[in-house]
Amino acid sequence: MKESLVWRLVCRYKLFCLLGFVIFGIQIFLAYKSLNLTNGTSADTAFLGHSSVSEIRQKSHDADSTDDEDAQPPIIANKRQHAASSSTNNADYNESPPPSPLISKQQLGFTPSCDIISKDAISALQRAKTKDCRQHIAGIACSIQSGKFYPALLPSYCPSNHTANNPLGCFRDEKKFRLLSGYFINFKTTNKPDKCIQLCLQSGFPYAGVQYGSECFCGADLPPESSKLPDSTCNMKCSGDSHEICGGYFAMNVFETGIAKFSAQIAEIGVRPNTTNDDIRIAFLFTLNGRALRQVLRLLKALYSTKHVYYIHVDERQDYLYRKLLELEPKFANIRLARTRFSTIWGGASLLTMLLQSMNDLLKSSYQWDFVINLSESDFPVKKLEKLERFLLANRNRNFVKGHGRETQRFIQKQGLDKTFVECDTHMWRIGDRKLPNGIQIDGGSDWVGLSRPFVKYVIENKDTQELLKGLLVIFRHTLLPAESFFHTVLRNSKFCNTYVDNNLHVTNWKRKLGCKCQYKHVVDWCGCSPNDFKPEDWSRLQNTESKMLFFARKFEPIINQGIILKLEEWLHGPYPTDMSNLQAYWQSFYNAEDKRSQADDVTLTIAESVVRRLTKHWNIGDIKILELSHYLHNDQYKGYLIRYQCRDKSSNQTYELETRVRPMQFAKFAKTSKFAKRLKNFEVSSDYDQKEQISRNYQKFLGPHSDLVLTFTFVGATSPSPKDTSHSYNLTLLWIDPMGRLQDFNELHIEDSQSDNINYSKAILKQPLCGGIWTAKLIGRSAIYAQTKFLVTPLAIFNHQPIQLEKARLINAGDGLTLPEDFSLPEEWLQYLPGHEESLQLKNLAMRNALRTGEQLHQWVDDLTGKFHHLRETCAVNTEATKLFTASLTMLPLCSETSWSTLAPDPKSDVYKLRSLNAR
Repeated sequence: MKESLVWRLVCRYKLFCLLGFVIFGIQIFLAYKSLNLTNGTSADTAFLGHSSVSEIRQKSHDADSTDDEDAQPPIIANKRQHAASSSTNNADYNESPPPSPLISKQQLGFTPSCDIISKDAISALQRAKTKDCRQHIAGIACSIQSGKFYPALLPSYCPSNHTANNPLGCFRDEKKFRLLSGYFINFKTTNKPDKCIQLCLQSGFPYAGVQYGSECFCGADLPPESSKLPDSTCNMKCSGDSHEICGGYFAMNVFETGIAKFSAQIAEIGVRPNTTNDDIRIAFLFTLNGRALRQVLRLLKALYSTKHVYYIHVDERQDYLYRKLLELEPKFANIRLARTRFSTIWGGASLLTMLLQSMNDLLKSSYQWDFVINLSESDFPVKKLEKLERFLLANRNRNFVKGHGRETQRFIQKQGLDKTFVECDTHMWRIGDRKLPNGIQIDGGSDWVGLSRPFVKYVIENKDTQELLKGLLVIFRHTLLPAESFFHTVLRNSKFCNTYVDNNLHVTNWKRKLGCKCQYKHVVDWCGCSPNDFKPEDWSRLQNTESKMLFFARKFEPIINQGIILKLEEWLHGPYPTDMSNLQAYWQSFYNAEDKRSQADDVTLTIAESVVRRLTKHWNIGDIKILELSHYLHNDQYKGYLIRYQCRDKSSNQTYELETRVRPMQFAKFAKTSKFAKRLKNFEVSSDYDQKEQISRNYQKFLGPHSDLVLTFTFVGATSPSPKDTSHSYNLTLLWIDPMGRLQDFNELHIEDSQSDNINYSKAILKQPLCGGIWTAKLIGRSAIYAQTKFLVTPLAIFNHQPIQLEKARLINAGDGLTLPEDFSLPEEWLQYLPGHEESLQLKNLAMRNALRTGEQLHQWVDDLTGKFHHLRETCAVNTEATKLFTASLTMLPLCSETSWSTLAPDPKSDVYKLRSLNAR
């Protein structure tokens, strides 16, 4: 009876019973899977010590999640662009822009030799600007698809007593004391001995082991004989090949990878008795970029000796620096400039090409040298030259490179070594994934090296013939940051492997949270990091090099902070004389009439000519020609820009050369009754914002119709020591108002309070060209305005280096209309910060009339604007004749060489010409 009743109930509720059985089955399955802790994914990687695999995986995850290279930057962004601007993680940014599924030959401008299937390659082809670049990308992409581009296997010539793929037997493993503790990865579906061996070899481990079917272990030490088990204990099939055995349950098949255990050489400190420093000669290879001429001369002065050679490569795009340094060659027999020049973009393959070419030039020259050390304009010595000479003398024929100091596979991924990059159009394009060749170890770290002549000769003389070097060059000519890995990898796999010293002789000022902000994504399809400039607060890092085998520091930029360089010099060599001229002064050119022309020159010349016109308005002169513009700083404070120019005296027809100092101005106002506003300072608009150094590089405030506007301000830290008083946050809005009184853009800002000063920035996203005239930026809260500044967007009087014509003036100086969409609903509370209807009409009519100006009328408008924002300070005469120039004030002009501010003022700290009479130091 009871059974019948149960059966009837089951039949009646059969759907619910069936559902219950299904849920119970799923729970049983999940319970089984949760017990199988060792079956992870193929992406699980970790260091191994005396801990379980699951614990190690968790530690690896935690470590990865707090890596400062991956940290998102603390920027203030426009919420409408937040998703695009806030992420700096390689894994996020390095997702290519989604390409079209197919790319037509009409888009390319040619027919590629294959159907390109790589999403990265298609994305690069869609973004490349020139046909030559697209053809270059397509050619390499097709060669890679054919499988004929990269070598599959390369030989290693580093001496070893090990046999590749040699099985050592089956060994017992323990959960807390791993047999091979260097590296672990779980190949869930692809594991087999050969794959594991190659991975461990690539990572620099002499032993590899497979276990539990899918696990691969690497280690540096031979397993003890006491752990050996019968071969039958290792009986599990490999997850990647059921015909092969991959260990067992805590049983590991161990193999030799074919390489010896690597140990970097320890550098010698002392030298043999009765040895003189004359026995060592150094080739200093300067790889220069930018316009910091005086800092380069200061660096040369600090390192100069007649027995060493100074070989200088100047970036192909830097005409000014090349011209000026070329003047040194006739004066110094041991200073030479490279005639074959390259555009060495950040991360570019051209950097390695340049280094190899320069080393080849040095080998072919008549100079005798034992080491080559590469330096940039941002380096400076932290020890006297004599100490470097004695150190290298004690370590003759050794090679100084700095390793990555992390797990090799993670380095490969973070560095993008498993990707193919192609350089063209001064950009590094990522075009797809790749597999690095078997048979060799991969190493890398820093691209600042100290290499011995025998090793350099080996690389240069065999790079086109030896299988290892030929193969590595194919790889590294299509690699991001190739100089950071090429020399390391050659050393580890060549007969010079026992000369490797893990020291690049440098201390580098890494501040990852500031330096890793994807600031190079305009030139490379990757997120890159760069060290910060040394400042006075970093002095302890420089002092700490005294007892270490470090001889250079980087980076230094006198335009950012010259005081730290002066302090370093006096620490090494004693104080400068108290009466030394212009010790705290620094000058740096930012325009020269002999340079190749660029679009930025239009606004530069428009402003410079306007300033000189205003100055000489009542002088009897004409035919003004702008020669050079330079920044001038004193005691690390910006004092203005200097204009050097020629003019002709109309009465005597004589040509004079003058220099004038000008101070750029902006007009910021702050709410007097607001506590928040009282904590704001340096509220100004400029362009060329450097996130790493948190400063605008447009010191002179030359803003034109094609400038990218950025507002920066400092929020002073709270003075209260109580945390409760510094836990506020502020939601603000920044309004960008054009000369017509129109709201062109707005940024929503969120600021967290703190007890330290914070530099904040916000970039406007505006249609270009911008309307010429006086703009306003206003920082507002919910019901009040906190700060505002007025700034000048200079209308162009020059276009393509010629006086602008009416058609171009109308198109450029009037702007490109509204940036905000037409249907944008303006919040009512913002109306009080914008001009009223009548005032807006007047401003619009005035702006449209001004945009039609050309010739003398345009000059009058521009002169009126620059008079408000670029204030004249003082003028001097370049030569004696110019002192007699009849000026409006009827006063004689001083000689520039006798002033303290002119570019012609004495600057002994950067005067290398006095070294000509010196012998070796």
